[in-house]
Amino acid sequence: MTIPTSQFVDALKRWRPWVVRGLLCSVFCISQAAAQTPLRIDITGVGTRQIPVAVAPFDSTEPALKFSRTITDVIRADLARSGVISIVDAGTPTPALNERTPTAPLFVEWKQKGAQAVVIGSNSISADGRVETRFILLDTLRNESLGGLAINAPSSELEARRTGHRIADFVYEKLTGEPGFFATRLAFVRKDADVYSLVVSDSDGQNTQIALRSKEPLISLAWSPDGTQLAYVSFEERNGVNKPIVYVHTLASGKRAIVANERGSNSAPAWSPDGKRLAVVLTRDGNSQIYLVNADGSGIRRVSRTNGIDTEPTFSPDGKTIYFTSDRGGSAQIYRVPVEGGEAQRVTFNAAFNARPQVSPDGRYLAYITRKEKQFRVGVMELSSQQETIVSDGPKDDSPSFAPNSKWIIYSSQLKGRNVLSAVSLDGKLRTRLSAGESEVKGPAWGRLP
Repeated sequence: MTIPTSQFVDALKRWRPWVVRGLLCSVFCISQAAAQTPLRIDITGVGTRQIPVAVAPFDSTEPALKFSRTITDVIRADLARSGVISIVDAGTPTPALNERTPTAPLFVEWKQKGAQAVVIGSNSISADGRVETRFILLDTLRNESLGGLAINAPSSELEARRTGHRIADFVYEKLTGEPGFFATRLAFVRKDADVYSLVVSDSDGQNTQIALRSKEPLISLAWSPDGTQLAYVSFEERNGVNKPIVYVHTLASGKRAIVANERGSNSAPAWSPDGKRLAVVLTRDGNSQIYLVNADGSGIRRVSRTNGIDTEPTFSPDGKTIYFTSDRGGSAQIYRVPVEGGEAQRVTFNAAFNARPQVSPDGRYLAYITRKEKQFRVGVMELSSQQETIVSDGPKDDSPSFAPNSKWIIYSSQLKGRNVLSAVSLDGKLRTRLSAGESEVKGPAWGRLP
């Protein structure tokens, strides 16, 4: 028996409070304006075993010296917040080390200093003013080089940070066997007084950019697969009425387009893996149901057909299946249905409330919000075994989103009654917290760089 719609909505209100306030508030847009407050990252949990790594200052001279310092700082900070790597103080070697330095003597020297791996490199300025960064990673236990890269980039602070993230990804993958997650981007909603901002930042909370400011809530952020666009829901006044409308926002140009503005509510956008379509939730035919729509807003087609509420869709990585939340079985649970339509299959059975599904990019895991002992927490299910792991502490966690490498999840949480962001590894052991001073931050989405 399906529970009344009002009860299901009340359940959603308790763990998604910004949705409720969405009907109260007009919009002014600032495209790509710099935000003033970067996120602060605190490491709240680390692995039981950490790999000690030294990152030597990159060999360079003016005018590339500042670029080098930024790269070194970013690499060290990224690796430290991974939770599985500890940083060995590299000091200031004299003479400076670079990728051309004979490697044999370095293995013994850095092993004696406690480093199992060492990053050394250099920067040079080309005739056109660009910076060429070269580095190698040395394994002091095996006395061998694990390789390196040559990266050519404009000589800006932004590009120095991006170069540092790429190097950190390389080091992380070589040492752990898993893809890195540092050269990625976050999107989230920041609230200051009565203003909501759609903010985009690097994965470490730096290089913040405001894509949109609004006096109404912004919710349900979703990155396009290529990292160039964000879909979201904005409660904007049209014809004297505030209503939820789905937009697609192109970050490079600041332009946005309406994708769904049907009668009633338009919500919960999710991109298909090929970026050509979105799944959205509409009430134009009655209760909330799932529809497919082309990325330009054309070709709306209904997918689900029930007498209850179907909401919060997300695609499987192969694009063949949609996971979603529904009350069709009497309580909020997660189901899946073929994109072309058909019989829905229930996925979660472990608690009386499971919602907000997100499938990992590798297709192996499902993250969601589950209610345990009256607290809303992040659960992770391995889809092949149905094994569940609770990776957050509650009490009001929300909006899980996988990193592009499928190994980390970012989500909304609360710290002393204030909304912050938290990131956690799949096993729940490695954790970081992201906050923005006195501002509240919520509704994160983790995406790739374009």
